[in-house]
Amino acid sequence: MSSAAISVSELNERAKAVLNSNDSVSNVWVSGEISGLRKYPSGHYYFTLKDQRSEISCVLFKGARNTLQFEPSESMKVTMFGSVEIYVARGSYQFNVATMRRSGIGDMYLALEELKRRLREEGLFDESRKRKLPQYPRTVGVVTSSAGAVIHDIIRVAEKRFPADILLAPVQVQGEGAALSIAKGIRLMNTQDVDVMIVGRGGGSAEDLWAFNEEEVARAIAASRIPVISAVGHETDFTIADMVADVRAPTPSAAAETALPDIPSEIRNINNMMMRAGGCIASLLFNMRKEFSILDSKLSLKRAKEMVDAEIKNLNELSRRSSASVSSILNMKRGSFMLADAKLSPRRAKDAVDQYMLLLDDISSSADTSVARMIADMRKDMDSADRRLNAVSPMNVLERGYSFVKGPDGKALISVSQLMSGSEIDITMRDGSAKAKVSEVVRR
Repeated sequence: MSSAAISVSELNERAKAVLNSNDSVSNVWVSGEISGLRKYPSGHYYFTLKDQRSEISCVLFKGARNTLQFEPSESMKVTMFGSVEIYVARGSYQFNVATMRRSGIGDMYLALEELKRRLREEGLFDESRKRKLPQYPRTVGVVTSSAGAVIHDIIRVAEKRFPADILLAPVQVQGEGAALSIAKGIRLMNTQDVDVMIVGRGGGSAEDLWAFNEEEVARAIAASRIPVISAVGHETDFTIADMVADVRAPTPSAAAETALPDIPSEIRNINNMMMRAGGCIASLLFNMRKEFSILDSKLSLKRAKEMVDAEIKNLNELSRRSSASVSSILNMKRGSFMLADAKLSPRRAKDAVDQYMLLLDDISSSADTSVARMIADMRKDMDSADRRLNAVSPMNVLERGYSFVKGPDGKALISVSQLMSGSEIDITMRDGSAKAKVSEVVRR
């Protein structure tokens, strides 16, 4: 039983020698499907060869690669010639490919394309069924692994943008049983008080991401009552889950940015809305002042006072509507922030929202004061115009014993050249009018 211990290196060397001397694993042909293909600048290719039950790591060195008449690619079905070897430095077991020939498109790829076709015909990819995301979510559900970086990235983004509650449904995201685990997590999230859901995982090979191509996951997303954002892998990765989800994000961090608003940006938007509202009010008042100036110079003196009174009434109505519009905008935004504030858990978020509410109150007070000042100025201008119109009104002149004469066409007569003997005229005095006929015209 007692024998000298050997080193790990020697053990791996012995295992290598055993494999090299065994004809059953040396210089053999083996068939399978390429997965996880990695191409290095050195010209060497590393990948996994798999079938329905098993897989083996493979290496295709540059020299053997240069003898091929085609380019190996992901999901390609191939038949390879070579030998099983052990890489002594790591003790890893791999198949060293001497040559290969193409057998056709991989079974997994064909199955994926068939599933896409069926789901597309059922309408699961239609844009018409995509739902809009809530503007201010109180709780964001996340279906992903509890051990990966995804959940930490989402929490980090939420702390910077909009600290909503984050509810995690931990699931298995790769390997056998992953698709069922993800689908179960989606269904579980639909029993919770969640406003929007992120489903995804970090990057990996096509094999690692395959669970998000499974039918169970696609149908669970399609049946979700909660809007779903898919975030699987990196920007270049695309799965069936992305095609069924309401929104597809290139990465989990981007999904969090899509789901959550940015509070500083929202405050800037409110300020811009206030500036635009103030500009509209100022423009309306400027146009009214301009119209009043035209009326002041061109109005028929007889109806001037009545029309000025009517315009003052319109101005008062404009003031009321403008104030109501500004108040409505402020109340709407204040209500949105209060709704979000009601369920945000971090104390720091509540303090920040309180500060924004104070800012909104200041903006509201300033806007009301500005509108009131502009309306007061307009009333002062209207009163001044009214006094000037009364001063030159012919009705006031009539009170002093004067009268004015109009011809048959109703136009005022200002010269005897407009009269001739026999002309009919109307004479207007302070308390009435009289019709007369000219018997003689005397010119001076």
